[in-house]
Amino acid sequence: MLNDLHIENIAVIERADIHFSGGLNVLTGETGAGKSIVIDAIGAVLGERVSRELVRHGAEKGLVTAVFDIGGTEDWLAENEIEAEDELILQRRISADGKSSCRVCGVPVTAAQMKELAALLVDIHGQNDGRQLMDERRHLEYLDRFGALDLPIRAFQTEYQRVKQIQKELKRLEMDEIEKERLSDSLRYQIQELERAELKSGEKDALSARRDLLRNAEKLTEALDNAVTLLDGNDDNAVSMAQNALYYAERSASITVDLEPAAAAIREAIFSLTDASEQLRDFRESLDFSPEEYNQLEERLSLLGKLERKYGRDDTALLEYLVQCREKLDDIQYADERSAKLKKELSVQVETCRKAAAVLSKARKAAASELQKRIVAELKELSMPSVRFAVEFMPIDNAFGFDASGADLVRFIMSANAGEELGRISKIASGGELSRIMLAMKNVFAANDPVGTLIFDEIDTGVSGIAAQRVGEKLYSVSAGKQVMCVTHLPQIAAMADSHYLINKEERGGRTYTEVVPLDHSGRCHELARLHGGDHITDITLAGAEEQLAAAEKYKLEHQ
Repeated sequence: MLNDLHIENIAVIERADIHFSGGLNVLTGETGAGKSIVIDAIGAVLGERVSRELVRHGAEKGLVTAVFDIGGTEDWLAENEIEAEDELILQRRISADGKSSCRVCGVPVTAAQMKELAALLVDIHGQNDGRQLMDERRHLEYLDRFGALDLPIRAFQTEYQRVKQIQKELKRLEMDEIEKERLSDSLRYQIQELERAELKSGEKDALSARRDLLRNAEKLTEALDNAVTLLDGNDDNAVSMAQNALYYAERSASITVDLEPAAAAIREAIFSLTDASEQLRDFRESLDFSPEEYNQLEERLSLLGKLERKYGRDDTALLEYLVQCREKLDDIQYADERSAKLKKELSVQVETCRKAAAVLSKARKAAASELQKRIVAELKELSMPSVRFAVEFMPIDNAFGFDASGADLVRFIMSANAGEELGRISKIASGGELSRIMLAMKNVFAANDPVGTLIFDEIDTGVSGIAAQRVGEKLYSVSAGKQVMCVTHLPQIAAMADSHYLINKEERGGRTYTEVVPLDHSGRCHELARLHGGDHITDITLAGAEEQLAAAEKYKLEHQ
């Protein structure tokens, strides 16, 4: 439930603090006073797209803060690592240059994250929803949502994706004979060229290192010979000198034990020098340089470089490419056999998919039967006693008899008056009837919807008289289980409010200011009188408003 709303520098609202209650909250006011701005502000704090035009002229930034009950959002908060205590605080800041930022309980979030959270908190029904109802492409979505058909839909989608996968594999195998032969020749040539090269992974690096060694062979040999000679190659070498030093160090250590570590260090040095000398001598003896080897290395590296440039891959990737070429050639050579096998798989999978689609269709028709009953019952309560409402099913007209949505084309049809044939909502329903149908659907869907707050922005479009009274009663009925907010121009709806707010606009110092004022009983009487008769409020219109409020309270008591 939305408990508090703070609006600052949004359009004509300089500052407003609104405390909402449970039940039915109604906002009224003159046309242009800013009623829809309150709804726009709520939309902004819920992550909807905003623009710089929303910021009050002359202000650096606009700010909207909303405080909700935390219930139902615990999993989202945990997933996004946001801590909240007793309440959920959402904030949207919009700068004059059009940039905006979002926070949840003080933690920065993206607008997309805010919208995810908003889907758990609020359902806003605006004037565009009536137009969406006329869009028959949305009817299947409405039906599936009502029926909570996630399981059969997912089961069908799994089988459908397999059909698409097999079709994709078949398409990959389909080519004419000329193209097949051209591609086969190209692949054979590439395979032969790469096989002749006898590629080895990492070969180029090893060959490059060997070539660099050969390039410096003379310098390396000279250096090794000198090192070996100095270490162990003549009478006055490092090893001999160290051995002499060890002799005298050991004699000294025999006199004083303090010199034993020094003698041990010299002894270890002799071992190290001897080992190093042997390693250098072995490496020197292993060197076997020849001009032929160097030329062979250059030729091999030249070939590898040519192949790498030609195919745009290093030697390791060339081996992988060779495997791919062999696989492609194999696919082409055995394409007919593989294609025949895939066609059999496709035939079997299509039948499997049709069965899943049939299960989904059966579930949809069961949901449609219940939806029809519920919508008709709701509409009769909304002063449409002769209404007939039906869900029309039509088959998918393609080779398989299904598409990504299943095997059904669905549209809602209705007859608003006795004796009239059922027809498309877009052709049959007036503006007021669309509003009532949408309200009926919202009420039906609300039973399975965990969202705790419903907002209706001018649900009364095209509605008047008794129909308006029934809409007000229906909104009150919905508010028994949900918090409902409604922007309205109709006194019949306003009279049913549990909390009534007046959106009042006035000019001060050449600027327009809008205030949101909670009304007491007297204020509600004056506002209902204004809604009935405009600015000319008399004792008679006030008495009528008083009577209407009393009737509304009586209705509430009877339907608690």
